[in-house]
Amino acid sequence: MAIDRRRFLALAGALGLAPGAALAALPEDGGALYLSARKRGGRDEAVLLDEAGRDRLVLPMPARGHSFAIDPAARRAVVFGRQPGFFALAFSLDGEGEPQALPLHEARHFFGHGAYLDGGSLLAATENDFEAGRGVLGLYDASAGGGYRRIGEFDTGGIGPHEVVLMPDGKTLCVANGGILTHPDYGKLELNLDTMRPSLAYIDAASGALLEKEELAPELHRLSIRHLALAADGAVWFGCQYMGPAADRPALVGRHRRGSRLELFEGPAQALREMRNYVGSVAVDAAGAVVATSSPVGGQVIYWDAASGRCLGTTALADGCGVAPAAGEGFLLSSGLGAMLRVDAAGEPRRAVLAPSRELSWDNHFRRAAAGA
Repeated sequence: MAIDRRRFLALAGALGLAPGAALAALPEDGGALYLSARKRGGRDEAVLLDEAGRDRLVLPMPARGHSFAIDPAARRAVVFGRQPGFFALAFSLDGEGEPQALPLHEARHFFGHGAYLDGGSLLAATENDFEAGRGVLGLYDASAGGGYRRIGEFDTGGIGPHEVVLMPDGKTLCVANGGILTHPDYGKLELNLDTMRPSLAYIDAASGALLEKEELAPELHRLSIRHLALAADGAVWFGCQYMGPAADRPALVGRHRRGSRLELFEGPAQALREMRNYVGSVAVDAAGAVVATSSPVGGQVIYWDAASGRCLGTTALADGCGVAPAAGEGFLLSSGLGAMLRVDAAGEPRRAVLAPSRELSWDNHFRRAAAGA
């Protein structure tokens, strides 16, 4: 695995060629702020932007990005490279200082997601222990002066952990173990489709103890649980990607409450069919009452009532994947074709924020970062 270590060091070194040069924070007007990774004019960037789609901060990246860990109280974030990711960059939302590359164990790679915990003093990142074929949460010292040094790891109780969220109690981490075994020598090739065991795992954030784990029914063992969002009542909503026959139509959206079984929601047959067995992102609105799930391959976003699981509506958006809660009600949506759209809680378009562009491609995730000054 020496080649992977060299690759990581090369990426980290590339970031130091012009430290801080491309960070250009703009004055704020008090509105909500958002984070996304994108490709613009052939360059990979992480960007902080407002609801009008205006750039507030631009951070160059050595490769394609995926999602973010966000610490709104300290106005900082970490962007993770897309799976298999060999870089993660910590930076200030105010553009202060230089971005900092996180160290990475030579036999690990990032899965694209992370979460701050313990009041922001620690960062947990989903990672692949690819030689042992197990999922871990890498732990990084995010305290003042900690330098994001890697201080250990927790086992996730499964394979292929993707998204991780901190539960409302501030003491428990919920991890989506996708169940897919991969190795960076083979890119994203799935190595264990016949033996997948996707699960939601709840982990004590202080000790790493596995508190609870829920698996899907055996007949759904190829339904990879990938993305998570928390509703106002503390329920975990999740989105899945089905690795079985293309003609199958399993439910792709689910909900879990601690101590109960996993629930799955199909929605209307046409909407389920048009998702094409793929959910790319999950978000809840500002009130935590409406859940949005996107399918970029299906070109649509579906909305669900968080209390009942009832489907509320859909929005057609070609290559639409990024979803974030808008100020007030509704959502902001982003597309791999460069478009950005504001919709209400039932998915009815309110206004186009950005038109499609050949020079701009938004990546999978769109995250609300802060409420503004």
